[in-house]
Amino acid sequence: MKIQSGAVAIADDMRALMRGMLDDGLERIFFMGTGGVQFLTQPAIELARALTVFPVSAAYSAQVVLEPPAGLNEKALVVLPSLSGTTKESVQLLSFLKERGVRTLSLTGHKDTPLGRDADHNFTNFAEDDTSSESFYLQTLIIVLALLAERGEYPDFDATVTELKLLPELLVSVKEGYEADAAALARDIKDETYHIFTGAGAAWPEAHYYGMCILEEMQWIRTRPVHASDFFHGTLELLEPGVSLFIFKGEDACRPLAERVENFARRYTDKVRVLDAASASLPGVSAKTRSVISPVLLATMLERLSAHLEVLRDHPLTTRRYYKRVEY
Repeated sequence: MKIQSGAVAIADDMRALMRGMLDDGLERIFFMGTGGVQFLTQPAIELARALTVFPVSAAYSAQVVLEPPAGLNEKALVVLPSLSGTTKESVQLLSFLKERGVRTLSLTGHKDTPLGRDADHNFTNFAEDDTSSESFYLQTLIIVLALLAERGEYPDFDATVTELKLLPELLVSVKEGYEADAAALARDIKDETYHIFTGAGAAWPEAHYYGMCILEEMQWIRTRPVHASDFFHGTLELLEPGVSLFIFKGEDACRPLAERVENFARRYTDKVRVLDAASASLPGVSAKTRSVISPVLLATMLERLSAHLEVLRDHPLTTRRYYKRVEY
């Protein structure tokens, strides 16, 4: 509750920051995270793409220093999310951006770090690894909502933030409500070695993130994340009895894309696992707000699945072979 309350608490300051930057000639925003945290920025970027012509896009940190995108100058803002505040590629990128006069905003879990200290603007919200996804989803969402509000393109900013402030406590109840299902699902998949993950809209980044950053990195289980729009252009041919398919369903306009995959897949495999953000009870939260927080809800539910998996598989989520263990 403390972590997610801290994430939502940046709203007032973020709106003031956006107002000042727009008055000072801001013309574009880039989100440049390193690794999995970059996935967590994507729902906010997609929301901006749907609601404004103001350029909001993403780029890979390590690639930017080799091939910077057009417009990476003093009229741009780069948002750098990093839980540790020490991510090597992001620290290198920050130095690169400062040399070019680019404005920077870091989102960190620790203030006394290179990214926490040296960015032009910083919001530090301590989070544990297992609750950082929701924190970054919420913070990046608020950045985009603040931008839209200051441009007159999202008049419901205050009402939405009021509802988001209900989330920290509600997310606890979402975990509690999913606990039995999480335990059962963990038992079902603990010995499986391969899963296909799919989703669309705001739910897709969480499908990609969970497959790659949790099951692959933290459990050494092979996965195949594929956007629901691309499922019928290759991956469908892999379905047969016994193949595990995870389908993440959000509450935005792209939900029918996930439902299309579900309707098809149930005909060909007996292992269709659906996680649906709509199953979460959120009293006091409107349909409009629910449509933009689907990945937050899915991340909250999946944390419980991970907690059971690491015990049943005797593989702690912190165990690594290579990540931050060897030079690369």
